[in-house]
Amino acid sequence: MNSQAPASDQAHHSAGHAFRRSPAVHAGIDSIVQELQRRQQTITGTRGPTSDASKLSFDEFMQRAADVRGRGLFYPFVGSGFGRGPLVELMDGSVKYDMITGIGVRFFGYSDPDLVRASLQGGLEDVPMQGHLMQNESAIEFAEILVQEAARTSNIKHAFLCGSGAMANENALKVCYQKNHYAPRVIAFSGCFMGRSTTMAQIGDNAGGRQGIPLSTLVDYMPFYDHIAARRMSAGDVSGPTRYIDMCVWHLEQYLRRYPGQHACFIFELVQGEGGFNTALPEYHKALMQVCKDHGVAVWSDEVQTFGRTERMYCFEALGLGEYVDVVSIGKMSQVCAALFTDEYNPNPGLLSGTFLGSTSALHVGKRVLERLRDDDYYSEMDGHGKVVKPGRIHKHHQLFRDHVAKLARKHPDWFAHNNLVHEIASGYGGMLRLTPFAGRKEHVMKLCHVCYEEGLIVFYCGHGPFHLRMLPPLGVMHESDWDPVFDILERAMAKVAAEMPEPELRSIRPMHRPLASDDASSPSPNGRTDAR
Repeated sequence: MNSQAPASDQAHHSAGHAFRRSPAVHAGIDSIVQELQRRQQTITGTRGPTSDASKLSFDEFMQRAADVRGRGLFYPFVGSGFGRGPLVELMDGSVKYDMITGIGVRFFGYSDPDLVRASLQGGLEDVPMQGHLMQNESAIEFAEILVQEAARTSNIKHAFLCGSGAMANENALKVCYQKNHYAPRVIAFSGCFMGRSTTMAQIGDNAGGRQGIPLSTLVDYMPFYDHIAARRMSAGDVSGPTRYIDMCVWHLEQYLRRYPGQHACFIFELVQGEGGFNTALPEYHKALMQVCKDHGVAVWSDEVQTFGRTERMYCFEALGLGEYVDVVSIGKMSQVCAALFTDEYNPNPGLLSGTFLGSTSALHVGKRVLERLRDDDYYSEMDGHGKVVKPGRIHKHHQLFRDHVAKLARKHPDWFAHNNLVHEIASGYGGMLRLTPFAGRKEHVMKLCHVCYEEGLIVFYCGHGPFHLRMLPPLGVMHESDWDPVFDILERAMAKVAAEMPEPELRSIRPMHRPLASDDASSPSPNGRTDAR
């Protein structure tokens, strides 16, 4: 046997490969997938519980969940393990549109036949979980696609797999610490979110997330790009954004002068997730990254939430930042998470390891997710300046979302705010979507989340003031026609929330006095501009 043959070719000589290629096994999987598709025909839209008895049983189960967890769930959600596209079935037989997908994990929705097939194939391997001491070829093949796609426009060469986004961030931080001579400080954006581990909770800019945790990580916070502040600085001068960027560069240089040689990395959350789906000019990131390069500070792109759902598989590529990145962390829709890095940041043996890197089924599903993202029409064709020349599926969905928000705001202007805190009533980038009703007031946005759920639509919130209604839809399987019933439910829920608000408070929310999201054939870019289709 040729020792240089690819692993997949070598595996052809194994009993394991022969078993998984067995016609009998494939016939069994085909039969399961066909039965799945047959039963999916019963999922055609939202509905309530199948009976009073099912609702009572579900309520009793939710109490069990609260008892075992120590507190109740944000939503009374326990799935049946079945659905169709963006529609998910709960234990009581009710069906809802899911526009948050487990905070972005289920990009291909529910019971997707292709991914069910991949999961079943993963279940055929000898172990349910794989690790870093002993792994199967599926782990290598998954990591290879991650690296190949990252290397298209960057110097990324390696990937270390793990089971969660927080762990991907922990590994990325360790890589940065080791490379940069044990420098103890990190730089992050204000409003950032990094995960729930002890260290990531300290870096994340949310006091509630680190309450009671001893603070041992030294963090300096930079302002995330502020479109309103940049506009104010312009005062009619087109150099306003440049002046704002120059001010922030000066701010970063002050940190580097104050603590010379003490910063291991700057963590770039290119589009902020929990912080409010905030976007920035690519020029802003470039200017700060160049300062980091000049001072030997690692540029770390945190893409746990952005991964796969912008104009490219990696957001750093979509924004033209590949030449700067040293370390990247990814997760959520990939099913198995990872820290990626360049040759320069490849750590010494012993720094990274772990008993588990992910389940075998997750590796098979994740590999299929990557293949579909890579090979299908999700991403736009762009020119060398980041302008969309041929919109992909994600781009089109983003525009449809904005158009629906604009239509809703024209119909109900009193539900939307125009104040100094709200940049746009509809914003985000790619499949990261937000709208800002009721002046972004927390109590009303939170109420709206729960009323939407009761009406058959699952959404969530983000931001710290203003607060926004957040969507991470399953754009991998959504049809453009799905937006109509989604916004019908949203309008119904907003009407109920508005009806319960005191009239003086509702009057205090002034309608927008500047153009809303457009209805024309243009689509927003992350910098707030529009690009012609």
